[in-house]
Amino acid sequence: MVILRILVLLAAFAIGSSLLAWLLTGNPRYRLWAWNLTRGTLLAVVAVLVLFALERIFFSG
Repeated sequence: MVILRILVLLAAFAIGSSLLAWLLTGNPRYRLWAWNLTRGTLLAVVAVLVLFALERIFFSG
């Protein structure tokens, strides 16, 4: 669980950094990169939540 928190913090830092780079340079590549990182992070979070739900359904004793 700690690893997941660290990864989410790193993803938030990367998204914030790329948005800041986009604001400073105006290069739309950084905004696209932030959007792709956001989608990837949300997909990963949903995947982990689905795995937790499946674990709860199938392995609850």
